[in-house]
Amino acid sequence: MEAGQDAGRSRIVIARRAAVAGSFYPAQPDRLRREVVELLADAGTALKITPKALIAPHAGYIYSGSPAAAAFATLRDSAQTLARIVLIGPAHYVAIRGIALTTVDAFETPLGCVPVDHDALNEITGLPFVSRNDAAHAPEHALEVELPFLQILLPSFSLLPLVVGDATAQEVAQVLARLWGGPETLLVISSDLSHYHGYETARRLDAATAAAIEHGDWASLGPGQACGFLPIAGLLIEANRRNLKARRMSLCNSGDTAGPRDQVVGYGAWMFT
Repeated sequence: MEAGQDAGRSRIVIARRAAVAGSFYPAQPDRLRREVVELLADAGTALKITPKALIAPHAGYIYSGSPAAAAFATLRDSAQTLARIVLIGPAHYVAIRGIALTTVDAFETPLGCVPVDHDALNEITGLPFVSRNDAAHAPEHALEVELPFLQILLPSFSLLPLVVGDATAQEVAQVLARLWGGPETLLVISSDLSHYHGYETARRLDAATAAAIEHGDWASLGPGQACGFLPIAGLLIEANRRNLKARRMSLCNSGDTAGPRDQVVGYGAWMFT
């Protein structure tokens, strides 16, 4: 974390520093902006639909930037409406119980700082499986890599960052229900799909996972289907309750983008309307 002066409020702002700039995505602001803009332009979208939720992958941009852009490109027509992003993904580095919040004031990327909406997060702080844990957030790439896409597309927004550890899908759904909000709020679920299978095996596994997501079959998801299976399952529970449907925007793996095909990681993008 780093401290900076907030001129508007005359107080010290504590920010979570970017952990994977220069490895998962460019550390230079101009280069990062150019790469994200190009990814979004290549994704294109003719849809005139405002999504309530997205599922997007979180690997290095060379691998998953294209499918991630396919998800975020759907926000072009709603960019002026969105003011609050609930961003939730799995804990890769720190073992935690339940769901972790942060105490920092902002999340930093090379494109600037995004303020954390602690007033909104107060809606879930009383839940017994929710705790504040900056150590879980500090090294985590799953949330960070999604932020530059949002920073490029949205004029301004506040962030509700959540990292899921040893929790249940129902607990995730309970959190999402409390933070659901109205048209100003977007839910972004950060997850890759299968990990380190051969190309054809991964394609079969990821096709089955995609079908489960599109049918709202949250109970069939497990750690072998997606690293963020719990955030996805929690979204599906709440989406089913609210009659939202998933629409696939992309499905591929690292063998399709930039890697060899002997051990691939799967990536998918969906919007929920």
